[in-house]
Amino acid sequence: MKVSHFIILSLGVLYLNACATKVENEFSLFEVDPTKPEIQDLIDFPQISSPYLANLSSRTVYVPIQSAYDKKYFEPWNYTKPPFDKKSILWPFSSYTYDKSFGENLKPLPKEWFAHMKRIGNYENYASLNKKAISLQYLNLRNFPTSKPVLKNPNIAGEGFPFDYVQNSGIHANEPLFVSHLSIDGNWAYVFTAYATGWVKKNNLSFIKDTVASHWQEARQIELLDEHYAIKDLQGNFIFNSRVGVRLPLISVEKYFYIALAISSGKNGSAIYKSVKIPKNIAQEGKLLLNHKNIEGIMNLMLKSHYGWGGLYEERDCSSMLRDLYAPFGIWLPRNSSQQAKVGKIISLKDLSLEDKKKVILAEGVPFETLLHKKGHILLYLGEYNGEITVLHNIWGVKTIKDGIEGRKVIGRVVISSLELGKERKDYNQDRGILSGLDSMNIITQEADRPLILSDNI
Repeated sequence: MKVSHFIILSLGVLYLNACATKVENEFSLFEVDPTKPEIQDLIDFPQISSPYLANLSSRTVYVPIQSAYDKKYFEPWNYTKPPFDKKSILWPFSSYTYDKSFGENLKPLPKEWFAHMKRIGNYENYASLNKKAISLQYLNLRNFPTSKPVLKNPNIAGEGFPFDYVQNSGIHANEPLFVSHLSIDGNWAYVFTAYATGWVKKNNLSFIKDTVASHWQEARQIELLDEHYAIKDLQGNFIFNSRVGVRLPLISVEKYFYIALAISSGKNGSAIYKSVKIPKNIAQEGKLLLNHKNIEGIMNLMLKSHYGWGGLYEERDCSSMLRDLYAPFGIWLPRNSSQQAKVGKIISLKDLSLEDKKKVILAEGVPFETLLHKKGHILLYLGEYNGEITVLHNIWGVKTIKDGIEGRKVIGRVVISSLELGKERKDYNQDRGILSGLDSMNIITQEADRPLILSDNI
């Protein structure tokens, strides 16, 4: 579905006169006209990784971080009960309410809709199942047991499409899950991942035995390093598509291939264990070294990604892009931007002028290892390029303002830019720009003032 189909005019007025050739004084909240010039940063900054790699320090692996990654990744398979009480998982019902939420038809959702969600959610049976499971394909993790969206005011920029607040996250294929309970109709399962919780379609997961979970996480692992490669069993049957961030247990190594274990669905949702053949050029056993070659490959894959709020449409948003970028290196990041900003050594940028923020970033930031945070957005610092601070980020659009009305110049993808993306535009909203909003930076490979131990050995 193309964003251009969702142009929303200010004040909620949609002009549908087929005979009109021009509408005077209209201001689109979503500017997606392909005939207009591209934002200057996306012309001035090469949209490939290689020009920025000179800023990457010579690094190997981070032993303490990588050990923690394995433990965190498999955490759901080591639960015996949900890690949160029932009250904690009911937060969507207080965050999204009938008086402030809209449905797919852009009409307000009635109070009865939320009551129906609570009934379908079967929350009185929370923690009644408590089973280990695995995802069979890429899954949408939902805050309510429904595929329908919840939007905020669609007449305000940044609160309508594509921001479906039912979407919590995306789950990779063959990822560890813990299932608390099922919806009242049995169609949905409430699951815990290592980084988020919510509802998934039950027929898209399989329950597994404790012994399988134990052997799976004890096995040598391979990291998938390509997107959209069809993973097939030895008979040529499709299992799922590859994706950066997916890892599988290794069975054996051939000259040009890894033979790994994957799980697909059998009758009645039972797990079917499949041997899959994966070319060595799209996978690696163990963690990647944080070096030029590996960063270049993963970054270039990320730069092909579109923006997908919460993982919608099998895409990524700003924080999930960074999670997946670092996953093959064994560096664990939480799910959302505010949590990611608390990892490692934190340096405040609050109450600084724009120029002072730049000075602190240049003085203390470690390229490719430092995140920059503003409310609702997070970016990776790449160092300097042609005298400008350069960042990698997945962004929906540049915030604009005209006649007091906020809008967006839609970008909708991963880009490399300065911290003042769109500043050449007459309608650029500097007060809500990236640089103005930055409140902290954090070096994810350091703890407090002490760098983590480096080693050449994994």
